[in-house]
Amino acid sequence: MLDKILDWFGFGPMTQGFGGHGHDHGDASGHGHTHGVIDPTIATTDRGIWAIKWSFVILAITAALQLVVVFISGSVALLADTIHNVGDAVTAVPLWIAFVLARRKPSKTFTYGLGRVEDLAGIIIVLIILFSAIVAGYEAIDRLINPRPIAFLGWVAVAGLIGFIGNELVAVLRIRVGREINSVALIADGYHARTDGFTSLAVVLGAIGVWLGFPLADPIIGLLITVAIFAIVWQSSKAVLMRMLDGVEPGLVDEIHHAAEHVQGIEQVRSVQARWIGHRLHADVAISVPSTATATEIMSVTDALKSELFEHLPALADANIRLERSVGPGAGRTETAHAEHHAPEPFKVACDLATGTLEIVDTPAGERMRLTVDRHSDDLMRATVIIDRLGGPETLPLQSVAGDHHRLESTVAPAEPHEFEAKLILVAKDRQQELPFKMVEPEGHHH
Repeated sequence: MLDKILDWFGFGPMTQGFGGHGHDHGDASGHGHTHGVIDPTIATTDRGIWAIKWSFVILAITAALQLVVVFISGSVALLADTIHNVGDAVTAVPLWIAFVLARRKPSKTFTYGLGRVEDLAGIIIVLIILFSAIVAGYEAIDRLINPRPIAFLGWVAVAGLIGFIGNELVAVLRIRVGREINSVALIADGYHARTDGFTSLAVVLGAIGVWLGFPLADPIIGLLITVAIFAIVWQSSKAVLMRMLDGVEPGLVDEIHHAAEHVQGIEQVRSVQARWIGHRLHADVAISVPSTATATEIMSVTDALKSELFEHLPALADANIRLERSVGPGAGRTETAHAEHHAPEPFKVACDLATGTLEIVDTPAGERMRLTVDRHSDDLMRATVIIDRLGGPETLPLQSVAGDHHRLESTVAPAEPHEFEAKLILVAKDRQQELPFKMVEPEGHHH
């Protein structure tokens, strides 16, 4: 029973070793975590749940102690602070639900998992804070219009100090853990708790003002607390909405460019796209390589870039590397669209690593290169098509569709024309096979 209680509060074996993690270049292999047998995403969400549980307990105790003093004193400033602390404790609920849902594996419907639920939780938190501000403001204005005496001023001051201590403990906890797991919702909530601590100190000033013979000091402090809460609403909503609109910190894009500088063989970083899904980062990077690069050299460059990205960005969950051809003779010609599409004949794949069919197919998202696998080796890791073009190689990584490892598709359409020579590269754990092939349009359909 004691072990279960300790585990609920975060002192079980799942949380050992978190305190000393760094995110410098030396921990790339573990992505910032020492748990070799635990999925990093689950480890970070468990850490987030641990912080949320403790935040809830600390703020619930703080609010309960303050509420007792509210009843015996009648202080509206303390009431505003207590309402805010209750609202702060309640924000633990949507965050806890979000972290639990983030544990679920991707499905055919939610192919990226449910990490974005954390953004929705952030919006709910902002609305809870907004509601608490409205309630606190209403009570303060009512007390200005209808003044009432305040009793037990000493206890009001003590309750304000309790609110400050409780909120500061929660702020340190949430901000520290939020930075560890890159959760903007948790970090924003931590700064919100820190501001709450200073508003609790304002309750002490209100009690001193009433003691010095200025009874309106109490509702005035209540109004000031309300203004502070509205400021928190504004700051938190900006941060959460940025994530919901796929915004990232500009420094992340700079860091991706910096990681590419460490890789030899990259001519240019053409474009960088990144987005947060929950507290895990997903990146899409387009690069160009020399037109003389061989298939093996191209694979080596993309592997090296992925390693550098994971080393520079501990929160990175996935990196998609695309090759774009350098602008050269014939480059513009390949972009000409056909008035009518005639799919080339499929290529039959047959080797030790896999058997199946490689073809260009029409999908709801447009044309895609698809590999339908009939059989594959247990250690097959990835498949890539590299097409020989006049302006340089065109690389199309093939990824599983909706978790189905027997159907692999490119994320973009192969460029025109659809007659070309290419290689299918299959990579297993300790071996690699290159299958050269040629795509030719059916007779009578040449352009």
